[in-house]
Amino acid sequence: MSVLLPNMADFDTIYEIEDEEDEHVVSEEHLPRYCPEPVVMRGAGHITVFGLSNRFDTEFPSVLTGKVAPEEFKTSISRVNACLKKNLPVNVKWLLCGCLCCCCTVGCSLWPVICLNKRTRRSIQKLLEWENNRLYHKLGLHWKLSKRKCESSNMMEYVILIEFLPKYPIFRPD
Repeated sequence: MSVLLPNMADFDTIYEIEDEEDEHVVSEEHLPRYCPEPVVMRGAGHITVFGLSNRFDTEFPSVLTGKVAPEEFKTSISRVNACLKKNLPVNVKWLLCGCLCCCCTVGCSLWPVICLNKRTRRSIQKLLEWENNRLYHKLGLHWKLSKRKCESSNMMEYVILIEFLPKYPIFRPD
């Protein structure tokens, strides 16, 4: 019985595969990644103007246990609620004035409340973007304001979605 030993000079040589059909390289986008369903924070207030509730519940969801501290979560929701508390009463006043004058202005009196509501949504989105950059992206989470269909009716509402960012396999070679 004879054993063929490799030449020691060729031991460290790296050979490139010429035949592309035999090469089985999987790109990163084809790798399956496990991401849990996003956490949906629905409005918990008693006033809703064009789908935007006047506050969100500060109760810590159990799904986020181990991902984020309850104090950080409560601080973030409190910042969103403070923004809503500052902006929504003005929107409601303009909505009432717009509804009273709606017949005379052929609906144009509702434009100010639509613009104010859009400005409120943008300020919340900027606040959530700031929170993401400050903390949540480092923790593998992404907060965003999203429009969803209500569970009880066909109306739309704005909710805060807390998405889990996919984990990339860092031990996989390039």
